[in-house]
Amino acid sequence: MDTFLFDLDGTLLPMEQDDFIAGYIKGVTNKLLPYDIEARILTNAIWEGTKAMIKNDGTMYNEERFWNRAIDIIGEKIRDLEHVFIDFYENEFQDLRHATKPNPLAKASINLLKEKGYRIILATNPVFPPAATYSRINWAGIEPEDFELITTYDNSSYCKPNAEYFMEILKTRGLSEKQCIMVGNDTSDDMSAKNIGMDVFLLTDCLINSKGVDVDRFRNGSFNKLYDFIKELPYIVEEQK
Repeated sequence: MDTFLFDLDGTLLPMEQDDFIAGYIKGVTNKLLPYDIEARILTNAIWEGTKAMIKNDGTMYNEERFWNRAIDIIGEKIRDLEHVFIDFYENEFQDLRHATKPNPLAKASINLLKEKGYRIILATNPVFPPAATYSRINWAGIEPEDFELITTYDNSSYCKPNAEYFMEILKTRGLSEKQCIMVGNDTSDDMSAKNIGMDVFLLTDCLINSKGVDVDRFRNGSFNKLYDFIKELPYIVEEQK
């Protein structure tokens, strides 16, 4: 095993998910109000677009899937406002940082893995554009450059928990499932990596377990336990420490 896949929200970036989602929907609908798009219709388009990405079958990138569904609901004018969405992510979206609680062990874990020579991929569900994802990475006290791949809606054509999401990463990076361990806080989305033979670690600090799965099915624990696990891993850089 030489590659770590990390989820972001609730994993590397602890957060109050309900507060984050509520703030996101309120913020983006307020941003679009001057363009005569009713908040209720825009909210529906966002949720339906997200559902379309989650169900994506790989025939197009998630970005295209999202906008196609939004156009179905609102019309072609919504695509012409993509620049407004991007401006939102670069500005008002930053206010949502208050719903997050960065854990210094996230940066410490990434730094230690890099020092030991492990490959690191950010396997966050690719339903956001890069601007939104890179912002949340920075809120966690981490840099986008820490990862060899960051899954976003413009470079991915599946979503978790679809096994093809993980297979797409493996293919893109020339990896096998036995080389990887997936670290995440969601028993459905993140732990689904186990279904393709990948090792997993369920982070329990911000646990999401909507289906009441027995968490003992997985290697699991707090961020302190994860960091201890990383400390015990061997160095795999050319010059052994």
